[in-house]
Amino acid sequence: MSNGDLFGPPDLPAKEVFAEGAMLLRRFAADVERPLLDTVGQLIAISPLRQMTTPGGFRMSVAMTNTGAVGWVSDPHGYRYDPIDPLTGAQWPVMPELFRDLARRAASSAGFDGFEPDACLINRYEPGTRLSLHRDYDERDARAPIVSVSLGVPARFLWGGLKRTDAIKRVPLLSGDVVVWGGPSRFVYHGVAPIKVDEHPLTGPQRINLTFRKAR
Repeated sequence: MSNGDLFGPPDLPAKEVFAEGAMLLRRFAADVERPLLDTVGQLIAISPLRQMTTPGGFRMSVAMTNTGAVGWVSDPHGYRYDPIDPLTGAQWPVMPELFRDLARRAASSAGFDGFEPDACLINRYEPGTRLSLHRDYDERDARAPIVSVSLGVPARFLWGGLKRTDAIKRVPLLSGDVVVWGGPSRFVYHGVAPIKVDEHPLTGPQRINLTFRKAR
């Protein structure tokens, strides 16, 4: 068990602006970690986690699923949002109010009032898995922010610039931390460094990430 994950450094502020339009809300979701994870379990029982294939034919190391009116999917035909889960042939599970309320509150706390997400991408990271640098640009309304919730073992969030070759900042994330970005930072390259071997009392060696978006 990681003591740093349980308690966190005591001298760090609850809010930290690490780029224009980008804010880290430390432990913002700490009081709802267990109900969030319980709800994730219910959602993946309906639409299971899966490792999607990129348009280039590579299988992603992170396992994913969705909840909401639409879900983000990747396959040889490209990246897109779709109201139907291609694995089950049914609509994605309805986004729980617990999720929606957390996303709204986090966005508002970071200065983005009125956020109404219609998609939540659920990611499961295991030791060694990573998410390469990318930009979120499949959403129709770029005025809405991205809200990313970390649960489970720690991670290092990679924060770049508007060009892939820009310098990378590494932002440590603990369980319950929330990152919100939009405005000038909306199309910044970002990713997740390989997850280190660790243990969390609620998720074991895994990290669960919830990424809320306004896709339509």
